[in-house]
Amino acid sequence: MTRLSPLTRRRLDSFRRNRRGYRSLWLFLAVFFLTLFAELVANDRPILVSYQGRLYAPVLKDYPETTFGGDFLTYADYRDPYIAGKIAENGWALWPPVRFSFDTIGYDVTRPHPAPPSAENWLGTDDQGRDVLARLIYGLRLSILFGLALTVASTVIGVAAGAVQGYFGGRVDLVGQRFLEVWGGLPHLLILIIVASMIAPGFWTLLGVLVLFSWTSLVGVVRAEFLRARNFDYVRAAKALGMGDARVMARHVLPNAMVATLTFMPFILNGSIVSLTALDFLGLGLPPGSPSLGELLSQGKANLQAPWLGITGFVVLAALLSLLVFVGEAVRDAFDPRKTT
Repeated sequence: MTRLSPLTRRRLDSFRRNRRGYRSLWLFLAVFFLTLFAELVANDRPILVSYQGRLYAPVLKDYPETTFGGDFLTYADYRDPYIAGKIAENGWALWPPVRFSFDTIGYDVTRPHPAPPSAENWLGTDDQGRDVLARLIYGLRLSILFGLALTVASTVIGVAAGAVQGYFGGRVDLVGQRFLEVWGGLPHLLILIIVASMIAPGFWTLLGVLVLFSWTSLVGVVRAEFLRARNFDYVRAAKALGMGDARVMARHVLPNAMVATLTFMPFILNGSIVSLTALDFLGLGLPPGSPSLGELLSQGKANLQAPWLGITGFVVLAALLSLLVFVGEAVRDAFDPRKTT
């Protein structure tokens, strides 16, 4: 079992002492864990169905409605009163807490859409009759996973580019800096609009486009750490002993740069979620119909007579970003040498 160094222990203790950041981390992890199993929390299919003594798992597998006494071979609609009645007569059904998926349209309504919150739709419906709470749960999962993927990809590329520039210096650093200046001066939003008009929007295509412009956020920090550490005595000793450049960078210099990298990662994740939300709000993000926080905010803007749409999107997004900021501040303080000694 690997033992933690005294410095690492002090950093962990410092992070735990920051109650706001420590609790924010656990709250964020709880929300993320809940959304990972969104199908078990919000779905228009039962989790389990017992029919005539046999168990079925509609949340995992499609069944024709003839399985439950229906007349057609099409997939069963468990919200259909006829199928629901057949299941109730011959067994039971275990439903999720929210009986809607992100794309479930409620047709049996007494009020026009968007409908206000009710006992059936806890946060109301949007202008297409879809449950806001269900779309919020799925949208949070999509936003967090997208943000994590963008953060990891941007961090890997940014750390690699900054490490090469800082370690080798000279002409490599000069060319890299000029490239970053040119690349950073490009109109990112205009390029995104052009790319979105040429390529069908999707999770991976949008992720690839955003990675092109987000990897530069860590280059300057990592470059500075490598420029500072490459002339340390232990680095020179390792090179004098014949250790290769790649091994020296990975084993002796990179750990110093990872301190700044870990400090910035919660804020990068924050910015990644904001980028996806902004693009969805402008209609340049994920395909139409995808659950997203930006699309919910856009509906709130378009339906001012339904304030629950905009208020729900704003409160959830503000709370999520605030949690990440609090975690980032706690991590920054934990790695501050003035507070860990």
